[in-house]
Amino acid sequence: MQNAPPVEIKEEADKAKDDSALAQKPMAESAVNYGAPGMMSGSADGATTVANAPPAPPPAARDAAAKRMHAPMLAQEMMVGNAAPGMSADMIMPYPQPMPPHYQGGDRFEQKQANLAKAVANEPVSTFSIDVDTASYSFVRRMINQGTLPQPEMVRVEEMVNYFPYNYELPQDKAEPFKPTITVMPSPWNASKKLVHIGIKGFDITHIKRPAANLVFLIDVSGSMNAPDKLPLVKSSLHMLVDQMDAMDTISIVTYAGSAGTALSPTKGSDKQTIRNVIDQLGAGGSTAGAAGVEQAYALAQQHFNKDGVNRVILATDGDFNVGINDPALLKTYIEGKRASGISLSVLGFGQGNYNDALMQSLAQHGNGNAAYIDNINEARKVLVDEMSSTLFTIAKDVKIQVEWNPAAVSEYRLV
Repeated sequence: MQNAPPVEIKEEADKAKDDSALAQKPMAESAVNYGAPGMMSGSADGATTVANAPPAPPPAARDAAAKRMHAPMLAQEMMVGNAAPGMSADMIMPYPQPMPPHYQGGDRFEQKQANLAKAVANEPVSTFSIDVDTASYSFVRRMINQGTLPQPEMVRVEEMVNYFPYNYELPQDKAEPFKPTITVMPSPWNASKKLVHIGIKGFDITHIKRPAANLVFLIDVSGSMNAPDKLPLVKSSLHMLVDQMDAMDTISIVTYAGSAGTALSPTKGSDKQTIRNVIDQLGAGGSTAGAAGVEQAYALAQQHFNKDGVNRVILATDGDFNVGINDPALLKTYIEGKRASGISLSVLGFGQGNYNDALMQSLAQHGNGNAAYIDNINEARKVLVDEMSSTLFTIAKDVKIQVEWNPAAVSEYRLV
């Protein structure tokens, strides 16, 4: 399943109820309010006043409340106090919770500017690439679970939408590789606009029908990976993926730290114990010679290239490339060249604090693969077991969607 980023449209005034731009049945969507209704009221001079507030809680209750950090999406905690004048004694009043602090770490995310609205009269046709990544959702979820708010650049709307499964209609056979589903709904933040969501479901590849896989695991074993949520989680994740492989598949493992090396020569997927033994012996230490490891992984993939199967390098790292890359642009050009030869690159991100999401996303895009962020074993199972076919097996490359808006019904649009 893939989703295009939502599109915000503004209808013509005399066509507010005309959905002829995209003939779909509107779906209702409810907005979420995080405030405490009935507690706060605004005055004419812009100040904020509190109406009929209950007495302040005792110091012990205030101290306890100050220590509780809840994500905005969670329900507010309720407390019972003495009744204020005009209120019944058994009325339960919401006690406002402090907003969690924003996450402060050394992780690197690309900052992007919001897209500007375009006039349909000038540009009626919009062309954009579909997105299959989910890394943003996993990272944001981790921040919220830790009691902090993500920085704005960590939130990519299309990946938040992509993360969840949808009951889209499936194509019937390979002759029709995609089936589109288009939804038009009221915008929750602007009553004069609507949101258009375009989702596509690709032809489903079952385990029985899937092609053989020539996979090279490129594993970062540098010192920066020496944390429970990094290399140990990588190893657990790879064990689950190995369980899905069989005799028609070929598995190789390349590691890189101060230097790159082949930890496992190409081995049949049915020889699981040999593969597991190599995975179990992996340990972290040294600096990160990422470029040398990438070259060696692609060389192994090329040597055992399967013209009738899937040929993919799977990079597992925190993205902290600090040795061996003098020019990241050259590495991206190298990966693009290998993509043209039929070898793709997927990226699995781990850890936080020095997580280089910007580089990971770029490498996956240049390698014609996908990027996922794995923060726990359940996420590893989701990406590498439950969604293995979409993670590893490609049914189309460089897919783009083209939408032509009807100027009689839509005056402007913006890619969210």
